[in-house]
Amino acid sequence: MKKIFIILLLLSFIPSIVCAKDSGTNINLVPNSKNAILIEASTGKIIFNKKAYDKVSVASLTKMMGLIIIFDNIENGALKEDEIVTVSENAKSMGGTQLYLDTGEKISVRDLIKGIVMASANDAMVALAERVSGTEEAFVSLMNKKANELGLKTTHFVNSVGFDEEGHYSSCYDMAIIASELIKRSKVFEYSSLYETYVRENTDNKTWVVNTNKLVRFYEGADGLKTGFTDNAGSSIAATAKRGDLRLIAIALGYDKSNIRNTEVMALLDYGFNQYDAKKLYSKGDIVGSITRDKTNVDKIDLVLSNDIIVLTKKGDATPKYTYEINLDNFSIPIEKNEKVGNFLVKANGSIINNTSLVVNKDIKKISFINLFFKTIRDVLF
Repeated sequence: MKKIFIILLLLSFIPSIVCAKDSGTNINLVPNSKNAILIEASTGKIIFNKKAYDKVSVASLTKMMGLIIIFDNIENGALKEDEIVTVSENAKSMGGTQLYLDTGEKISVRDLIKGIVMASANDAMVALAERVSGTEEAFVSLMNKKANELGLKTTHFVNSVGFDEEGHYSSCYDMAIIASELIKRSKVFEYSSLYETYVRENTDNKTWVVNTNKLVRFYEGADGLKTGFTDNAGSSIAATAKRGDLRLIAIALGYDKSNIRNTEVMALLDYGFNQYDAKKLYSKGDIVGSITRDKTNVDKIDLVLSNDIIVLTKKGDATPKYTYEINLDNFSIPIEKNEKVGNFLVKANGSIINNTSLVVNKDIKKISFINLFFKTIRDVLF
């Protein structure tokens, strides 16, 4: 049986961990990076920042935005993981890291996602981009549209894979926002947390894939997210790890060697976990209030949290008193299940520390006059 081995070995991976020396605001945690940021995933609080707003090349970290679109298509049913995709000549022709797809090859969406997330395969990325949008160019337009929706000010994509091209750029901060958006699609962890797996199983071309992100094997709590390399971006990583209720996201760019990158990013994550605690106040799906609207098919409209509500505190600090506020959008009936209708704000000492969308947990429809009449009679009687 012919096997193609995609082996990405990390030599001398476990050197001694860099100690983080806190000297006020000057914390030299990642001295060999050009740009870096550490945030808490739920609140977006910036814990560490090194030139995080600079416009830079981000290599295959670009693919995180493409994965958001892919997982959204899976969630809405437009794409299925067991669907078979036929590889185009254009996808096959992609250089850089590959699954070595052949023109006309038939391969599952699931295997293509493994190739993108774990091996950073450019041919797999383009194959799925073409499946979703018809052409890579159309898919890149969706990526840029999503960047605008997220309010990213320092991001523009020219290709879906992260090649260095004029006009293709982002920043550490924007990449952190993209990463925090991606992990809301929890299905990504089914792929990003794997250290090794196979694609093309049960064929003569069975392929072993090893995750380019070695932290998922060697760092406690690590379960993603993406690595990359180009000449301009250097060796780069978007790493995420969770311990208890605290999830951190680290972005680090511009390394000469991946083993140094991994060591410093582990130190950066260690700093966050050592300095901060997180507490879950509410869970995704919790009902935090309700409202009524006349002439609808329900007696009340439940206001439901779209995500967990996590608050971040520095270890040793007193726990603040939290207050809550509901702000409703100017929405109209009908509205569909999971549609946004407002925001739930958590405040500490008068400052907003968490802002989470409120959605509805069922379809809300207008009712006819006759149904309204019987509903009124029922309310009077019972």
